[in-house]
Amino acid sequence: MSVLRQLYLFCFFFFLLFPAHALSAAPTSELRALMDLKASLDPDNTLLPSWNLNGDPCNAGGGSFDGVGCTADGHVANISLQGRGLSGKLSPAIAGLEHLTGLYLHYNSLYGEIPREIGNLSRLSDLYLNMNNLSGEIPSEIGNLESLQVLQLSYNQFTGSIPTQLGSLSKLGVFSVQSNQLTGAIPASLGDLASLTRLDLSFNRLFGSIPTRLAGLPLLEVLDIHNNTLSGNVPPSLKRLNDGFLYENNLDLCGAGYLTLTACNASYSLGSSRPEPYASGTTGPLTSIPETANVQLPCNHTQCSNLPRSRHSSVIIGIVVATIALSAIGAFSFTQYRRRKQKLGISFDHSDSRLSTDQSGGPGYRKNGSPLASLEYSNGWDPLSDGKVISGLFPQEVMQSFRFNLEEVESATQYFSEVNVLGKSNSSTTYKGILRDGSLVSVKCINKTSCKSDESEFLKGLNVLTSLRHENLVRLRGFCCSRGRGECFLIYDYVPNGSLLRYLDLKDGDGNILEWSTRVSIVKGIAKGIAYLHSFKAGKPALLHQNISADKVLIDQRYSPLLSGCSLHRLLTNDTIFSSLKEAAAMGYLAPEYASTGRFTEKSDIYAFGMLLFQIMSGKQKVTSSIRLVAEGNRFQELVDRNLHGRFFEYEAAKIARIALLCTHESPMERPSMDAIIHELGNCSSCL
Repeated sequence: MSVLRQLYLFCFFFFLLFPAHALSAAPTSELRALMDLKASLDPDNTLLPSWNLNGDPCNAGGGSFDGVGCTADGHVANISLQGRGLSGKLSPAIAGLEHLTGLYLHYNSLYGEIPREIGNLSRLSDLYLNMNNLSGEIPSEIGNLESLQVLQLSYNQFTGSIPTQLGSLSKLGVFSVQSNQLTGAIPASLGDLASLTRLDLSFNRLFGSIPTRLAGLPLLEVLDIHNNTLSGNVPPSLKRLNDGFLYENNLDLCGAGYLTLTACNASYSLGSSRPEPYASGTTGPLTSIPETANVQLPCNHTQCSNLPRSRHSSVIIGIVVATIALSAIGAFSFTQYRRRKQKLGISFDHSDSRLSTDQSGGPGYRKNGSPLASLEYSNGWDPLSDGKVISGLFPQEVMQSFRFNLEEVESATQYFSEVNVLGKSNSSTTYKGILRDGSLVSVKCINKTSCKSDESEFLKGLNVLTSLRHENLVRLRGFCCSRGRGECFLIYDYVPNGSLLRYLDLKDGDGNILEWSTRVSIVKGIAKGIAYLHSFKAGKPALLHQNISADKVLIDQRYSPLLSGCSLHRLLTNDTIFSSLKEAAAMGYLAPEYASTGRFTEKSDIYAFGMLLFQIMSGKQKVTSSIRLVAEGNRFQELVDRNLHGRFFEYEAAKIARIALLCTHESPMERPSMDAIIHELGNCSSCL
């Protein structure tokens, strides 16, 4: 049988069998892959309880897997498990999720190597593995991910060199591997990434020169190579990046026109032979190529002609067959990709940073169908970029003053460094940060699975938060949301003295014990903040805090109280709110009528305020029935914190205790309004 006939038969059976195989991927096979993945990611079986063999990862009616998003036809499309405390490995079973487009596992404690099987995920567009403890070499198989647009591998322990195969990722827009232990040279093949906008190679051990082809990328906006051991002449064309080109702490770099670089000597002049790592067609001496470049040296004519003819023809036939097969796979994959993109409720073009106008989220995501799911990292989520989507919600000045981009948030928090964590909850993590103007902020990072899935409702909630202005409320500086990261960030002023919890249950002699006058001032400040919420925009329903507690009262440098978390419930899902309510109920802040009505009112905020009064007076976190009995009996010496050693005014203590009793009355009708409370507190000498 001739070679040509064999080729025709191969192609015939390939086209006949390949679609059937590709379409046979059943949800049961994906379920097995997910369970293998769970066993590897969560070896202690404590963090992913909703992932079980009896569940359906794509069933909106029940049994859905937390953090898993699906296509309209029931295939797993996204896995968003960032910041879940996962401490296992990434299993090769990931290759069984053939329809996967987004894998978000950043900010965990994963270890081990990236499985090479990940290269089989031809539809994968977002790969976030940064902020883990992954090690080993970066698999060259990642170069097979033809749909990849974002590759985040920073803040791990990767070693070895950057694979040259990554140069084939024609759609890659963001590539970040900073803060690893990579060695070798920068592959010249990265100069083929025509879609690349951001490349971060900083804080590694890379050596050699900057490839000229890399400098010529048309869309490149950020090139960060600082803190390496690079050398040679810096291409003049990189000056066009301005502040986007970071090259400090590479002592052997030189170049003309750069403020902190010296001019190159003769050996590095533009006319001389410069080392081009991984470059093709190298004509210079072999010593100009770094030892770790791992390139195939060009053969001379004698060596190349010594290949046997039969082997030569076999190679040609193999190349032809492989080319046709790959073309068929590409055509089929592209067709399926287009169909899937049409079915997904959230469609996104890499070159388009506008928000989708599909407010419902569409049928594409049966679970976790939030619009925060798949917007590109390089663009971030800018809900103000399309005026039609938010018409009437945000005035122009808000659009200009509250918008933060993701790079600002990353830079402020040192890429969400663990040392900057201020606190964690089931739905969010809060970081301390420093903005470029030097001001301190706290950045609340909310997982997209905890945010409202309806985009218009989420935007309305943001509008309320940006409208709040009061001296006793923590000021919101801005916000930033990223579908690619699957997170929303709220940037607040940093409050240095922590929460009120820090000043409760202290021992005698502790330096944090608050004086009586400071306590009375804190009481009045909290009352004024709540009163502002309840009277917000007269003629409209009052704004309710719904989660007043000691940890929501922050103390600034002047020991003034600032309420945090105001109206945050307007951004969050019902199950997330309910989870926080259980904690509030355990601490005694939840009004008794909520158990029967399931509703919040102004009087439920006032009940929680009354509990705060008891805590501030007594200096104790837990308000027991005995404390109430002491207050009812006017035995103030027993009620007031003993750490004050009697240094308080009985008249003020009696008034505050009476207000606390009224605020925590079982009947909401008997509780006073915040205006009446402020009027009463105004009669205290220390409150004036």
